[in-house]
Amino acid sequence: MYRKKWSLSSIDKEQAALLAEKISVDPFIALMLVSRGITQPLEADEFFSNDVILSNPFEIRDMDRAVERIRPAIESKEKIAVFGDYDADGVTATALLYSYLKSCGADAVYYIPDRMTEGYGTSCDAIDELKKQGVSLIITVDNGIAAVEETEYAKSLGIDMVITDHHKAGEVLPDAAAVVDPHREDDCSHFREWAGVGVAFKLVCAIEGVDGESLIDEYSDLIAIGTLADVVSLTDENRVLVKAGLERINRNPRLGIEMIKQVACAQKSLSSTGVAFTVAPRINAAGRMGSAYRALELLLCEDSSRALELAEEIDKANKARQTVEADITAQAIASIEKNGYKYDRVIVVSGEGWHSGVIGIVAARLVEKYGKPAIVIAVDEDGAKGSARSLGDFSMYDALCHCAHMLTHFGGHTLAAGMGIEKNRIDEFRKEINEYASKLEMPFPTLTLDCKLNPAYISVELANNLSAMEPYGNGNEQPLFGLYGMTVASVRPIGDGKHLRMTLTKGVSNVSVVKFGTPVESFPFVAGDKVDIAAKIERNEYKGEIRTSVQMRDIRFSGVDEDERVSSIRLYEKFSHGNALTQEETDRLRPDRDFLGKVFTFIKNNPSYILGSETLAVRMGLEMNGFARLLIALDVLEELGTVSKNEEGNYFIPQTVEKTDLSNSEILKRLEGRQSL
Repeated sequence: MYRKKWSLSSIDKEQAALLAEKISVDPFIALMLVSRGITQPLEADEFFSNDVILSNPFEIRDMDRAVERIRPAIESKEKIAVFGDYDADGVTATALLYSYLKSCGADAVYYIPDRMTEGYGTSCDAIDELKKQGVSLIITVDNGIAAVEETEYAKSLGIDMVITDHHKAGEVLPDAAAVVDPHREDDCSHFREWAGVGVAFKLVCAIEGVDGESLIDEYSDLIAIGTLADVVSLTDENRVLVKAGLERINRNPRLGIEMIKQVACAQKSLSSTGVAFTVAPRINAAGRMGSAYRALELLLCEDSSRALELAEEIDKANKARQTVEADITAQAIASIEKNGYKYDRVIVVSGEGWHSGVIGIVAARLVEKYGKPAIVIAVDEDGAKGSARSLGDFSMYDALCHCAHMLTHFGGHTLAAGMGIEKNRIDEFRKEINEYASKLEMPFPTLTLDCKLNPAYISVELANNLSAMEPYGNGNEQPLFGLYGMTVASVRPIGDGKHLRMTLTKGVSNVSVVKFGTPVESFPFVAGDKVDIAAKIERNEYKGEIRTSVQMRDIRFSGVDEDERVSSIRLYEKFSHGNALTQEETDRLRPDRDFLGKVFTFIKNNPSYILGSETLAVRMGLEMNGFARLLIALDVLEELGTVSKNEEGNYFIPQTVEKTDLSNSEILKRLEGRQSL
């Protein structure tokens, strides 16, 4: 709905210059290091090093107890079940632990619940099924920390549980043979930000009795995929393992991964971004659109014809997922706009028959569009399942804890969570979670730029130097540069009109910039506009020639006061959500007849412009401290039918406009009385 607030990192340039001199790197690379908190030569050496040094796996609480239970089970040929999850993290964790157990000669099976019929985590029905198979030990991966009742049920059947997980622990831990979760409050590990597959790897290291260096080549590809897919912090040991995994994926990938690359037409060498957007979504799609067993079988497969068949199946599942996701996203947005949920602090939207396998992705799309935490709930005859995504420091897990009394189950992280709820309580839940959020300072979506960049400095050499910062991910984001005060020289479509290319100038510098996923006809900037852009810079090899690729992440008019813009949006939302206003706030919001007429006239006289709210403000020459008044004016004009807005949030004059009376505006009446919605 609104552009993210730009924030320029505060970097000690003197410290960066000193670091560049000490370790002999490009000054811009030193700036990137300092922006990530790396200020000492030794820290920089460790960051760039390819050497693998891993911590003792027994640092993690209960790891000794897990090994004491698992080793005898392997030796005595007890039937062991690896109980996984249907997402990419869970599938890779299952593949890793299962393949290791089989290599040890263990009598092992695996079990992944069906997303649609069973839902997340262990269940008593699944335990019954494993009991029938003769299982006496269940090892969970990427789940289990909340399985208190299920663990008790397994014990009653004579089945021991070893829990390995990385989700937040509740107040009560399962009474299992071992609970290995670095997020236990009593865990003292030096590093705790593992994905589920990372915890599974540490378990394997502990069983094997090694720190892990000797096992990296065998399992690092699986670790890299699961870690990147789950968007955990790509620092410390995660960085080491993902770097090793990318090297394995590009040098000698296991058969299943090679077939995914082949079917997806992926380039020979995949970066961390390539894995996150090519391999991981296809593994996820198997569980979202059918059975995750297809992806698991693919990762374990050693027959090339079968592997190709499975890769093609999950590629088709991914295409189907994209279609379903787009349809549900459109329905969710329509419901949000119709019901005014966009004014809530936490967006909660539900729909009958929505595919529960994609609602997490839809929630992420809504967070991106509205800049607010979002929960998407799929309703069917059996009940309702929700998937939540957040941003900033708003903990979705804590918010669900507050509403736990009305949920059938829930679990997750700060930024992502899942839940179950009775469908007749969704409205009540929406109200309660927003009441909880009303007592907190809600985050505004922010785009953090590493530094400003003189366009004259863009070169192949810079792109080559930046590649040393790989792998990128959470905690080590791809560097984002600000090109300020650029003039738009031209805008033209590329890629069958799905994308665009801009030529920007500043002084004697000319920069070609690509914006993916944006057609020219929906792009509000034109030749002559002075803009700032946030961009990534990469190496691009084509037919043996290396060039720089400048990819735009965001664009704004130069000179926009970000603080005033955000302040205006917050005030507008305060009124729209029904909160009481001061007289000063009311005066700041109130549009008079003259102002409304100017807004209408400008839109009418400039049909060639694409006019979103911020674009309209700039083209009208308004200061950002008056942006809130413009937002109210647009709502009033839309309410009275004199202005319309399309799905992309751009305003236009409808073909027929009847003369209206401002006294008919309910918005103005509420504003005058400072009444709630």
